[in-house]
Amino acid sequence: MFKHILVPTDGSELSQKAIDGAIDLAQSVGARITAYACLPQYPYSPFADVAVEPPDDFHARAEAEAREHLRAVEAAAQKAGVPCDSATSVESAPYIGIIETAEARGCDVILMASHGRRGLGSILIGSETQRVLTHTKIPVIVYR
Repeated sequence: MFKHILVPTDGSELSQKAIDGAIDLAQSVGARITAYACLPQYPYSPFADVAVEPPDDFHARAEAEAREHLRAVEAAAQKAGVPCDSATSVESAPYIGIIETAEARGCDVILMASHGRRGLGSILIGSETQRVLTHTKIPVIVYR
Protein backbone atom coordinates (compact mmCIF):
# COMPACT_ATOMS: atom_id res chain seq x y z
CA MET A 1 0.00 0.00 0.00
CA PHE A 2 1.05 3.63 0.12
CA LYS A 3 3.98 4.65 2.32
CA HIS A 4 4.49 8.33 1.44
CA ILE A 5 1.66 10.72 0.56
CA LEU A 6 2.14 14.16 -0.97
CA VAL A 7 -0.71 16.51 -0.08
CA PRO A 8 -0.67 19.96 -1.69
CA THR A 9 -2.36 22.83 0.09
CA ASP A 10 -3.43 26.31 -0.97
CA GLY A 11 -5.32 27.14 2.20
CA SER A 12 -8.76 26.64 0.66
CA GLU A 13 -11.58 24.87 2.48
CA LEU A 14 -11.56 21.92 0.07
CA SER A 15 -7.79 21.69 0.37
CA GLN A 16 -8.27 21.31 4.12
CA LYS A 17 -10.74 18.48 3.55
CA ALA A 18 -8.17 16.75 1.33
CA ILE A 19 -5.57 17.19 4.08
CA ASP A 20 -7.92 15.53 6.57
CA GLY A 21 -8.43 12.69 4.08
CA ALA A 22 -4.67 12.32 3.60
CA ILE A 23 -4.11 12.14 7.35
CA ASP A 24 -6.86 9.52 7.71
CA LEU A 25 -5.34 7.47 4.89
CA ALA A 26 -1.84 7.79 6.34
CA GLN A 27 -3.09 6.65 9.74
CA SER A 28 -4.85 3.61 8.32
CA VAL A 29 -1.92 2.40 6.20
CA GLY A 30 1.01 3.58 8.33
CA ALA A 31 2.22 6.13 5.80
CA ARG A 32 3.91 9.47 6.21
CA ILE A 33 2.92 12.79 4.65
CA THR A 34 4.72 15.57 2.87
CA ALA A 35 2.69 18.76 2.74
CA TYR A 36 3.43 21.01 -0.24
CA ALA A 37 2.68 24.64 -1.05
CA CYS A 38 3.60 26.29 -4.33
CA LEU A 39 4.91 29.82 -4.09
CA PRO A 40 3.93 32.08 -6.98
CA GLN A 41 6.50 33.72 -9.19
CA TYR A 42 6.80 37.49 -8.89
CA PRO A 43 4.29 38.99 -11.33
CA TYR A 44 6.83 41.06 -13.23
CA SER A 45 5.82 42.75 -16.44
CA PRO A 46 8.36 44.54 -18.63
CA PHE A 47 5.51 46.77 -19.81
CA ALA A 48 4.56 48.09 -16.37
CA ASP A 49 5.87 51.45 -15.22
CA VAL A 50 5.64 50.68 -11.51
CA ALA A 51 5.69 47.61 -9.33
CA VAL A 52 2.61 47.14 -7.17
CA GLU A 53 4.67 45.46 -4.48
CA PRO A 54 8.48 45.26 -4.18
CA PRO A 55 9.80 41.77 -5.03
CA ASP A 56 11.23 41.16 -1.54
CA ASP A 57 7.91 42.06 0.08
CA PHE A 58 6.01 39.87 -2.38
CA HIS A 59 8.24 36.86 -1.73
CA ALA A 60 8.17 37.33 2.06
CA ARG A 61 4.37 37.59 2.06
CA ALA A 62 3.98 34.51 -0.18
CA GLU A 63 6.41 32.50 1.95
CA ALA A 64 4.66 33.50 5.19
CA GLU A 65 1.25 32.53 3.81
CA ALA A 66 2.55 29.17 2.58
CA ARG A 67 4.27 28.44 5.89
CA GLU A 68 1.02 29.17 7.73
CA HIS A 69 -0.82 26.61 5.58
CA LEU A 70 1.97 24.06 5.99
CA ARG A 71 2.15 24.50 9.77
CA ALA A 72 -1.56 23.69 9.95
CA VAL A 73 -0.96 20.42 8.08
CA GLU A 74 2.02 19.55 10.26
CA ALA A 75 0.04 20.25 13.45
CA ALA A 76 -2.93 18.14 12.32
CA ALA A 77 -0.64 15.28 11.33
CA GLN A 78 1.26 15.46 14.61
CA LYS A 79 -2.02 15.39 16.55
CA ALA A 80 -2.99 12.24 14.62
CA GLY A 81 0.42 10.63 15.16
CA VAL A 82 1.33 10.77 11.45
CA PRO A 83 4.90 11.68 10.46
CA CYS A 84 4.86 14.83 8.35
CA ASP A 85 7.33 17.16 6.71
CA SER A 86 6.74 20.02 4.32
CA ALA A 87 8.12 21.59 1.18
CA THR A 88 7.73 24.68 -0.94
CA SER A 89 9.02 25.79 -4.30
CA VAL A 90 8.55 28.71 -6.65
CA GLU A 91 6.97 27.59 -9.91
CA SER A 92 5.16 29.14 -12.85
CA ALA A 93 2.32 26.65 -12.27
CA PRO A 94 1.50 24.69 -9.10
CA TYR A 95 1.17 21.35 -10.91
CA ILE A 96 4.87 21.49 -11.84
CA GLY A 97 5.89 21.93 -8.22
CA ILE A 98 3.50 19.23 -7.05
CA ILE A 99 4.88 16.66 -9.48
CA GLU A 100 8.54 17.62 -8.99
CA THR A 101 8.21 17.54 -5.21
CA ALA A 102 6.44 14.17 -5.24
CA GLU A 103 9.18 12.71 -7.44
CA ALA A 104 12.06 14.28 -5.50
CA ARG A 105 10.66 13.18 -2.12
CA GLY A 106 9.86 9.65 -3.27
CA CYS A 107 6.11 9.93 -2.74
CA ASP A 108 4.12 6.97 -4.01
CA VAL A 109 0.78 8.80 -4.16
CA ILE A 110 -0.49 12.35 -4.47
CA LEU A 111 -3.74 13.15 -2.67
CA MET A 112 -5.25 16.47 -3.66
CA ALA A 113 -8.50 18.36 -3.77
CA SER A 114 -10.55 18.44 -6.94
CA HIS A 115 -10.74 22.23 -6.74
CA GLY A 116 -8.88 24.98 -4.97
CA ARG A 117 -8.36 28.65 -5.43
CA ARG A 118 -6.78 28.16 -8.82
CA GLY A 119 -8.95 25.29 -10.02
CA LEU A 120 -12.38 26.88 -10.14
CA GLY A 121 -12.24 27.37 -13.90
CA SER A 122 -13.30 23.80 -14.46
CA ILE A 123 -16.71 22.49 -13.46
CA LEU A 124 -15.88 18.88 -12.56
CA ILE A 125 -12.21 18.93 -11.68
CA GLY A 126 -9.75 21.68 -10.90
CA SER A 127 -7.34 22.77 -13.58
CA GLU A 128 -4.22 22.13 -11.46
CA THR A 129 -5.57 18.72 -10.47
CA GLN A 130 -6.25 17.93 -14.11
CA ARG A 131 -2.70 18.93 -15.04
CA VAL A 132 -1.24 16.74 -12.29
CA LEU A 133 -3.35 13.82 -13.50
CA THR A 134 -2.17 14.22 -17.09
CA HIS A 135 1.52 14.90 -16.39
CA THR A 136 2.52 12.45 -13.65
CA LYS A 137 3.07 8.73 -13.51
CA ILE A 138 2.54 8.75 -9.74
CA PRO A 139 -0.95 7.61 -8.67
CA VAL A 140 -3.27 10.50 -7.77
CA ILE A 141 -6.22 10.34 -5.40
CA VAL A 142 -8.64 13.19 -6.08
CA TYR A 143 -10.55 14.24 -2.99
CA ARG A 144 -13.97 15.80 -3.62
